Amino acid sequence: MSLFKARNWWSTILGEKEEFDHGCLCLANVDNSGNGQDKIIVGSFMGYLRIFSPHPTKTGDGAQAADMLLEVDLRDPVLQVEVGKFVSGTEMLHLAVLHSRKLCVYSVSGRDLICIQSIDGMLMVFEQESYAFGRFLPSFLLPGPLAYSSRTDSFITVSSCRQVESYKYQVLAFATDADKRQETDQQKLGSGKRLVVDWTLNIGEQALDICIVSFNQSASSVFVLGERNFFCLKDNGQIRFMKKLDWSPSCFLPYCSVSEGTINTLIGNHNSILHIYQDVTLKWATQLPHIPVAVRVGCLHDLKGVIVTLSDDGHLQCSYLGTDPSLFQAPNVESRELNYDELDVEMKELQKIIKDVNKSQGVWPVTEREDDLSVSVVVSPNFDSVSQATDVEVGTDLVPSVTVKVTLQNRVVLQKVKLSVCVQPPLELTCDQFTFEFMTPDLTRTASFSAYLKRSYTPSELEGKAVVSYSRPTGIPRVIQCKFRLPLKLICLPCQPSKTASHKVTIDTNKSPVSLLGLFPGFASQSDDDQVNVMGFHFLGGSQVTLLASKTSQRYRIQSEQFEDLWLITSELILRLQEYFEKQGVKDFACSFSGSMPLQEYFELIDRHFELRMNGEKLKELLSERAVQFRAIQRRLLTRFKDKTPAPLQHLDTLLDGTYKQVIALADAVEENQGSLFQSFTRLKSATHLVILLIGLWQKLSADQIAILEAAFLPLQEDTQELGWEETVDAAISHLLKTCLSKSSKEQALNLNSQLSIPKDTSQLKKHITLLCDRLAKGGRLCLSTDAAAPQTMIMPGGCTTIPESDLEERSVEQDPTEQFTNHRHLTADTSRPEVSPLQGVSE
Repeated sequence: MSLFKARNWWSTILGEKEEFDHGCLCLANVDNSGNGQDKIIVGSFMGYLRIFSPHPTKTGDGAQAADMLLEVDLRDPVLQVEVGKFVSGTEMLHLAVLHSRKLCVYSVSGRDLICIQSIDGMLMVFEQESYAFGRFLPSFLLPGPLAYSSRTDSFITVSSCRQVESYKYQVLAFATDADKRQETDQQKLGSGKRLVVDWTLNIGEQALDICIVSFNQSASSVFVLGERNFFCLKDNGQIRFMKKLDWSPSCFLPYCSVSEGTINTLIGNHNSILHIYQDVTLKWATQLPHIPVAVRVGCLHDLKGVIVTLSDDGHLQCSYLGTDPSLFQAPNVESRELNYDELDVEMKELQKIIKDVNKSQGVWPVTEREDDLSVSVVVSPNFDSVSQATDVEVGTDLVPSVTVKVTLQNRVVLQKVKLSVCVQPPLELTCDQFTFEFMTPDLTRTASFSAYLKRSYTPSELEGKAVVSYSRPTGIPRVIQCKFRLPLKLICLPCQPSKTASHKVTIDTNKSPVSLLGLFPGFASQSDDDQVNVMGFHFLGGSQVTLLASKTSQRYRIQSEQFEDLWLITSELILRLQEYFEKQGVKDFACSFSGSMPLQEYFELIDRHFELRMNGEKLKELLSERAVQFRAIQRRLLTRFKDKTPAPLQHLDTLLDGTYKQVIALADAVEENQGSLFQSFTRLKSATHLVILLIGLWQKLSADQIAILEAAFLPLQEDTQELGWEETVDAAISHLLKTCLSKSSKEQALNLNSQLSIPKDTSQLKKHITLLCDRLAKGGRLCLSTDAAAPQTMIMPGGCTTIPESDLEERSVEQDPTEQFTNHRHLTADTSRPEVSPLQGVSE
């Protein structure tokens, strides 16, 4: 906060929701009145031109009806307004208005010239009503601020190379015409017609504005406002001084101080503060009610030095610098005698309360978030009577939806409570953002929405999250998260079981098999013996999964043609078995996996995902090349069309049309590849969940160890080209191999590549995943400390021996090739138990 504020002399609000920029404000005696008073000219991007002559009756009064001299709708956005002698034959001032595609001069005459910089780098010069010439700036990319120095007769701008460049008007006038931009060999040999820069200065940042100020014709200064610095240059480009700014500037205005013989500068910033500098010395700082995008100084109603500021939303204000005396007087405090005995008793009570709080809850008292707000989620057991699914891309005729209700109940007054709900794609919600106001305690608010499957592939999870964010009355932000699970029947339907499948997983349990009808009600019809040991699931995305339960053994088999689709049914089976035995009062129920780890199937999904990533990189490179070619052809065509003597197009129009079609086709290919990549990443996440589950059952990992695996294999919620799944997972697994799963101190001292970049292939990642499974098979355990990284000898389950680590580790034990830890499609069970053949449970 500034101690002094800009005192409001006159202000008004322009229009409704209009936008302005630094070129939209000008101060001049535009009506050529005899008193010489300046008028305020303002143009907006909505096309309105307004002229004001402020006449406040009292200090700080707003605009009166008589203050507006003119308001007209020009129907085109106004980019800049300037007042000068733009028409020959008269010395009167007139107004020039620059639109996006035309320049209009309204009742203005004089001998001033107009220079317009186009967006493609062309300087167009007008001599009164006539077009003089146009010149293209060399090495142009984006337009920068432009100013004219009358003393040196030069145009000064800041290029995209972050350089201040000066071009002589004489050089511009005699350079090659803009319509003949393509130089011939003879023109290249002679430098007389080439546009050559007079001087350059590298300032190392983009410029916001340029202004040229001079006391006389003997010397002038070029002021450049950068993003973080303020420069003052000589006529030849040398730096007079520079000032580093500790804030982000928004506009500036240098002006001459005749009384002090110096140049002062007004600089506005995004903190709504206006700074006044004398060279590099800060002389004054004043608070404004808005962020200025333009600032001017003028003489209004016999008041000199009025500061006129304009904000981007149309707040126009005239201010003067000064202070107002404070008339506040502190009231007299009633004096009374202090009772020190009562103060001592009160102090002891407070100290006792503080001591009790620190002893029980720590230094800061902790308040449970549920005390302020409680959140609960209920998923409807039945489908919606009328499906809420819209814009679905699933092959079936009718996609069901299910209603989810989130209930919030408050204890204290809470404002702007925001509820965000998210599910894993391709699941979709009809609404996922809600806002509530709890103006009184003990209120109940309910948000209802529907969930459905939007696209034709299987999600990686059925779990959703409801996140509530709010601020306590003390201002402390709080977040509450509540999870819910969508029903399996939302994404799949019952179907006939399949006898054959390419991928199989067998889960062992320590309890008698349970009828699948009781575990999955609604997916099979009631049989005579009340025992259903085979069940088929048909996902809405198109694939099928078969679940079998053995009648004689304690095993379950899940099989499918798609490896990643095994995950959801396997997860649902284990979850429902745990819930079933918990209801029965059984506490020692456990599942295990004794087959071979399906790494080969997992690696195929990794290769497919990586192939799509590389294909996306190639498509984007081709699209960039075609876009550059398209712009180059456009530039050449524009030059041909502007030529006063038409020349043949030489099939440039045909080439432009062909390049345009290629750009559109490549853009469609990039979009299609992006959709395939997103779908592949979802399938890769499903397969990763399955592999983590099997590793946990195989090695009987604890919940903490499984959490470490999930953090290593599933670090990203969204896969991007800049940070992809492969390099992130490879770095995480390498860290585990270096720390808790290391075999020696030599491996712990190994330096890992700290820079994440897309790899050339997936061989290194697959090698590290194989080595991770091998270390776990040898007794390694996952932990956050390297002290517990001592290798242990462990008997491999079910004929699964160690994985050969190739060049990462010497093979210390000769192994029978038939006993290797192999990767194949059919996942076999423990050799000590009879294997369940497909649909074996039906015949048993």
